[in-house]
Amino acid sequence: MNLYVPILKHVIKEIEAGRPISICTVVETEGSTPQTPGAMMVIDQTSQTKGTIGGGCVEAEIRRRSFELLQKRSSALVKLSLDHDFGWDDGLICGGTMTIAVTTIDRAESCDSIRKALEDLQNYQPSTIPISVQEKGKSFEYKINIEAEPSLVIAGAGHIGQALANLCVGLEFHVTVIDNRADYANVSRFPPPINVVVNDISTALEKFPIDPVTYIVIVTRGHKHDEQALEAVIRSPAKYIGMIGSKRKVKLIYDGLQSRGITPEMLNRVHSPIGLPINAVTVPEIMVSIAAELIATRRTIRRKIVEGPF
Repeated sequence: MNLYVPILKHVIKEIEAGRPISICTVVETEGSTPQTPGAMMVIDQTSQTKGTIGGGCVEAEIRRRSFELLQKRSSALVKLSLDHDFGWDDGLICGGTMTIAVTTIDRAESCDSIRKALEDLQNYQPSTIPISVQEKGKSFEYKINIEAEPSLVIAGAGHIGQALANLCVGLEFHVTVIDNRADYANVSRFPPPINVVVNDISTALEKFPIDPVTYIVIVTRGHKHDEQALEAVIRSPAKYIGMIGSKRKVKLIYDGLQSRGITPEMLNRVHSPIGLPINAVTVPEIMVSIAAELIATRRTIRRKIVEGPF
């Protein structure tokens, strides 16, 4: 699940109940900090929070200031220096600075942009949340650009596929698992929000709406199925394609595909053997190595999350 979803749901719940709430968003950082621009936390009238902007002394100070602003129905830009004096007690001597926009929402009409963002994210679409701070007679406007959860398609519902699928839900991927074995590909092994497709793997992959933010992991039960799955997606615009297997197995599959017109240039984009080289042996270790490679690919180039002030 996208990490913003429970935060936005909590905002709407509080406002619909007639209770104002404070939204705290990191809008700028310099140097080393525990969170990056776009990190968000909300604080309600009971001082309960959702989300995080870094923990420890940072959140304690922002909780205190935002609660004061909440009582006044006010907003502010709060700049924190994570230096020796501020962060010593909690070990947050990062040395950087964080600017946090603290805004109060107390009317239902103020939630329209929040509702729209929540709807977009629940439909796996990107969205934008406007943040407005009025301070000392000046207005500071920001846009928070929220990425949609990228699709992760796992071809193969075996042990590695199961472990990886469950892990990647928590890593904010929209996960689909494909296998032709109903005794493996089922909701007892892959509970919601994981999507399960019971079908011939290559057929299902050919029908799947693969786009430039789709990640594909091929971990089927055998050489033949891996080769068919790779052939089904190799011409797609997927951001990432990875296939499990030893170097010998990979060579055999590549030789077979090249004999059918797949070029070496097309195969160069495939991550195989899959995963970061951490000498993984067990299923959990292999799962971690694959997930790490997915994260590394995802975080290489990112859209600017916070724009402003305007």
